[in-house]
Amino acid sequence: MRREQYLKIIEREINNINKKIDMKIMKGVDYKKEALEHKQLLHKIRQHSRRGFWGNFYNQLNRFPIFSNI
Repeated sequence: MRREQYLKIIEREINNINKKIDMKIMKGVDYKKEALEHKQLLHKIRQHSRRGFWGNFYNQLNRFPIFSNI
């Protein structure tokens, strides 16, 4: 499984958990378990989409038109 596919599956699961949390909030029920799952999945996404310092630096530079050809 490629990283993009893995991240897409995690994002889909986060969306499902968000729907469950929304329903529980509307019903006034505790949603602590779902919130913990949501937090763990977000951690997985951040962990797999990390870049090193130079990758982030070049990404920031590309936002400016002068440096967009780097």
